Amino acid sequence: MKAIRFSPLFFRRVHKWVGLILGLQFVLWALSGSVMALLDKDKVRAHGGHMEHSHVLPGGDYFDPARLQGMDPDMGKVTGITLIDLTGRPIYEVRTEKGIRLADATDGSPVTIDRETASAVAQMMNEAPVTSIAMMPKANLEARDHSGPMWRVNFADAENSSAYVSAETGRFLVMRGDMWRTWDFFWMLHNMDYVNRSSFNHPFIIFVAFGTLWLSGTGFYLLFKSFNRSDFKWLRRRKTPKSRPVTAA
Repeated sequence: MKAIRFSPLFFRRVHKWVGLILGLQFVLWALSGSVMALLDKDKVRAHGGHMEHSHVLPGGDYFDPARLQGMDPDMGKVTGITLIDLTGRPIYEVRTEKGIRLADATDGSPVTIDRETASAVAQMMNEAPVTSIAMMPKANLEARDHSGPMWRVNFADAENSSAYVSAETGRFLVMRGDMWRTWDFFWMLHNMDYVNRSSFNHPFIIFVAFGTLWLSGTGFYLLFKSFNRSDFKWLRRRKTPKSRPVTAA
């Protein structure tokens, strides 16, 4: 087997191909960064999960929260109870050792987040017509910042918006549109996380970072190997003083 000689020619050949591969990624970094900078940040963020819509809850006597402990024998110990508004309906959000349960605050009956409830919650955030509703057992890329089962409600608006509503609590989670999806695609190219689109500490980008460091080191090495003394003759000639003719007195 022929031994590999780590000569300047070897480093020059490897440097050329590594530079080509990393150069393509540099182009993607510049392109994705430029597109994200050009997109209107207000339109991208307009579909975030910070929107709120609440109603004034009706007065009157509510169901005694202390009696909620026995609403479901399988729910475990109750750790907290919050009175919330669910499309104008007073609901107890009961936090237990085994998750969150909902109960009607007027009679204590169990409440589930069905298709109609999820649609009503989503329509409080978007007045466009609903085109479809789908149940998701777990979050997709658009709702990756949230967990648990959720409903996806799609709208017929200019942004082709999709609202996500928790199937456990009925809370509005987030709404995404085409402007955000465009930003998210170029964000994926920029941080090179092609699976989860959320991390910039994954092995791929670390490998590229060390590849860039290697490229810089070999480039610095080849810089000196690419010159010889004859390339600097012009500099030595410039520093040599000119002789003057000697004239007789």
